[in-house]
Amino acid sequence: MFSVVELKYFGDQRATFKILKPWWDVFTDYLTILMLMVAVFGGTLQISTDKIICVPVPEGFSMTTMQWNKSALKGLKLNSFDSGFKTDLDREQYNLMDQYCYDHAIQWYSKYFPYIAIIHTLVFLISSNFWFKFPGTSSKIEHFISILGKCLDSQWTTKALSETVYEDSDLQIPQRTVLSTEPSVSCSLNLQQSSDTALLLGQKESSNDRICENEAQASLCKPPSKTFKTVGGGVYGHAAVKILDKKEGEQAKALFEKVKKFRLHTEEGHILYMMYIRQTILRSVQTILILAYFVTRIPQMKHIVHCVDKIHITGFTEFFCIHGLWRIFRMLSIVYVVVIFIYCITCIYTLYWIFYFKLKEYSFAYVREETGIDDIPDVKNDFAFLLHLIDQYDKLYARKFAVFLSDVSENKLRQLNLSYEWTHEKLQQRIVTNEDNKTELHLFMLPGIPNNVYDIYNLEVLKLEFIKDVSISAAISQQTSLQELWVYNCIIKVENRALAFLKDTITILRVRFANAYEIPQWMYCLKNLRELHLEGNLLIDNKTSIVLQSLCDLERLKSLHLKSNVTKIPAAVIDVAHHLQHLTIHNQGKKFTTLNGLRKMLCLSVLKLYNCDLERIPSAIFSLSNLQELDLKDNNLRTLEELASFQHLRKLTTLKLHHNKITQIPLYIAKASSLEMLYLTKNNITFLPSNLFKLTRLRHLEIGHNNITSISTEIEQLEDLHYFDIESNKVSELPFELFYCTKLRVLILSHNLLTSIPPKVKNLTQLRQLDLKGNKLQYLPPELAKCQCLKRSQLNVEEDIFNTLPYDIREEFLNRI
Repeated sequence: MFSVVELKYFGDQRATFKILKPWWDVFTDYLTILMLMVAVFGGTLQISTDKIICVPVPEGFSMTTMQWNKSALKGLKLNSFDSGFKTDLDREQYNLMDQYCYDHAIQWYSKYFPYIAIIHTLVFLISSNFWFKFPGTSSKIEHFISILGKCLDSQWTTKALSETVYEDSDLQIPQRTVLSTEPSVSCSLNLQQSSDTALLLGQKESSNDRICENEAQASLCKPPSKTFKTVGGGVYGHAAVKILDKKEGEQAKALFEKVKKFRLHTEEGHILYMMYIRQTILRSVQTILILAYFVTRIPQMKHIVHCVDKIHITGFTEFFCIHGLWRIFRMLSIVYVVVIFIYCITCIYTLYWIFYFKLKEYSFAYVREETGIDDIPDVKNDFAFLLHLIDQYDKLYARKFAVFLSDVSENKLRQLNLSYEWTHEKLQQRIVTNEDNKTELHLFMLPGIPNNVYDIYNLEVLKLEFIKDVSISAAISQQTSLQELWVYNCIIKVENRALAFLKDTITILRVRFANAYEIPQWMYCLKNLRELHLEGNLLIDNKTSIVLQSLCDLERLKSLHLKSNVTKIPAAVIDVAHHLQHLTIHNQGKKFTTLNGLRKMLCLSVLKLYNCDLERIPSAIFSLSNLQELDLKDNNLRTLEELASFQHLRKLTTLKLHHNKITQIPLYIAKASSLEMLYLTKNNITFLPSNLFKLTRLRHLEIGHNNITSISTEIEQLEDLHYFDIESNKVSELPFELFYCTKLRVLILSHNLLTSIPPKVKNLTQLRQLDLKGNKLQYLPPELAKCQCLKRSQLNVEEDIFNTLPYDIREEFLNRI
């Protein structure tokens, strides 16, 4: 006989697994215990008491009619029917016959009822808890229980549902008081942020719970003394709360990742759901079978048994036997059948619950409604099934678990962790002064925007790069000096109050994106925006107008910079042509098929077309009568025949054609008489025509990295020339006329074939930079000392060549300040 302790293993599971056992499973467990008690009790009786008592039946007594034959009675010399007779059998023979008749005459059900009950009980124990033991399901269950336990114990859960967590770290963060949910009611910025937190985490307030009413706006808010109710059902006595410490924040952050991975894993299949159905069906079938044969076997149980010994071991053939446990076994069987029947009804109800309700889908609608966390997603498959099960135990568990499914909750936690990692002092160390002499802060690959950023009041440029799914809060209104915002590969939302501030302060916005859908739609609300930079793929189904359709809302936009791969100017850009003054398009090597849209940009003063694979200067440019600067670098220009039409561009002062394949400068370049700056660096030019030097307004001329062999003497006509760069060419001699350009301040002659510098260099009294490296010079003329503005640091020449100057001249160069 098995003991209860030995059977414990089959029904034992971790105590924490009880949360996955709804009331009907718990009820069937108790029924199983009752069945086990019936079996154990019957087995104990069978061991401790006599099973059967048999006496031989004398000849003349009929076991069928249970009557004596009178002649047989006389033969046995019995005086009456109730007189006994002597059998001459000893005790061992009686015991032998008792055992023989028990084995051969007693119905099998009456003999083995306790064992049958124990076997059934074992099957019920195994089938009801099999999914807790099966490797394919137990691992998921254990993981779920582990994560759920951590969710329940996490301080972040308490904060998210009741706002009663306190911060015990040394980080000094202002205490926050829960405010009215109306955005117009605010006592201070920190208090308003707390109101946003309350809204975010589902804090609900009645009208009686609001503090700082409109008539009290002039005074500071006082901490409320009244009690606040929480969505979790708890109550806290004051609204001033502190946040998590750093360790708890890191633990909660790791828990969010575990929940995400577990959800992804369990939503892929439904093995738990199917295993639970199968074991429930197995128990249901088992109970029906037990009922079927128990009901037929119980009536067959007999108290008096007729036993026939065909071997005649004792000399008697028939025996009269009484089964001593018949009555108690019959009663136990009836009790067992009743218990089995109740068990069967419970299993049928379980199947009804499984198939009637959609257990492979779980909705957090009620949680979203109660907590106000609207982004909690609904789940499916095994994850949904597990949540349905714990709902039967305690619905609060699923609500607490839902906190870790919310992106809003996770983002709020990130903000708390960022507050510890990025202190105000650390952020101050990251602030630099950029080339535009503006204070700049660059945040790269952070999980959010640290709240301490909003406390930096003198910040002028904020660069955000690779920061995903965060929002800019209303606290940014503290940054009154902010003018420029960089959003590089970021998905950022802006709160309404923050947007109201940004649209009046931000004048420059730079956006980099991988897909056109990542362009922030809130940028079209920046009414004061003057300069916009967009970098990324603008094509959506070969349509760019869809992406920038709201660009016309930026009525004050003056400068637009596009770095993309379009084939023509987007229609949305043409819509802002009436006020656009600066247009830059970097097409990353993709060829422009048409530029007719330029004709409508009559206000354009600066046009830059980079890397557009242009082979000729577009004719549409000549319609831009207000154009002052044209930059066509990094294209495929081979000829400048279109310069003949430059006479229409009377305001053009700057022409940049470097990094092309131009082989010659046409004679009619002189028609661009208004030019002041000309860039022809890195082309294939071999000759400088005399007409080039008829551009008498020219102040800046760059023709380096070409194949030029000589400089025309007519260069003296460029009397206003300040900057002349002819480096990396094949010039072997400098004409004296070059030094009649007495306004030269920068002269770049490096990497040519020069053998000497004419003494006329002394005429360049305003020269501040002279580059002579990479030539074949033997010495420097002493007249170089007449260039009073030239310092040694700006005289770029080999040291041995510099040492050819007289000692006193060298000392003079070194001593110039």
